[in-house]
Amino acid sequence: MSDTRPRLPDFTNPPVIEVALSVQFEPLDALRTLHLGLLWTEFRERFPRTEEHPPRPAVIEEFGVRRKPKMDVRVEVAVPVPQVRFLTDKGNEIIQVQQDRFVHNWRKVGAGDEYPRYESVKRRFEEELRAFRQFAARERLGELIPNQCEITYVNHIISGEGWERHGELAKIVTVCSTHYSDTYLSEPEEVKFGIRYVIPATDGKALGRLYITLDPGYRISDDRPVCIMVLTARGRPDGEGIEGALRFLDVGREWIVRSFTSVTSPKMHEIWGRRNDS
Repeated sequence: MSDTRPRLPDFTNPPVIEVALSVQFEPLDALRTLHLGLLWTEFRERFPRTEEHPPRPAVIEEFGVRRKPKMDVRVEVAVPVPQVRFLTDKGNEIIQVQQDRFVHNWRKVGAGDEYPRYESVKRRFEEELRAFRQFAARERLGELIPNQCEITYVNHIISGEGWERHGELAKIVTVCSTHYSDTYLSEPEEVKFGIRYVIPATDGKALGRLYITLDPGYRISDDRPVCIMVLTARGRPDGEGIEGALRFLDVGREWIVRSFTSVTSPKMHEIWGRRNDS
């Protein structure tokens, strides 16, 4: 059956510098640091470098009661099992693993790095996640039961390409007005914002949320002003098991791409080389 969904906006030179795909699952309490070392042997050929970090807290999107995502606060009676990261030699791809989360990141680390596109990143993530599930079953660590999924795009919008100063945000985004009710204020020194939307499921119930944040900053290499726009879609799997988690990531990616296009200006679309939706 052919795909009848509307085509997504597409850019020749998008400002994306990082993409992260993540599945959170019910904790594998039997998983210990030793197991993470064994797991590294599954990925070591492509990911020869390792790092240890504190585990990220669990986050569950709830609806109808709370205004913010629920964070699972646990009382630790022993040293927590760390989050372990496996990195490629260049450091532009990362696997993050902890007792209740599996993540794959692509990030731009050099001027020559080209965004490999969502389909490629997702394919790698799916292969690695299924390998981790097989490892967990072989080591009798328990079954992977996804409870939340997350996809994040990080964009660095560099000055000198359609804008110069942080106060000129209206040149970048469509959700920031420079119109005032009087003449008391003029151009701000800088602007930042956060927006949240509900992602509906096909049955009309809430599937998850989309978060958009924008913060001013400066590029380390040359101190040029930069606007950092982060879009994150997070919610429950769209069905059972890994397949349901992957379906949510597809939904989240569509929301991110369409929303990024909606909140950024046509002038910036020209600079980024918007093509016919594809």
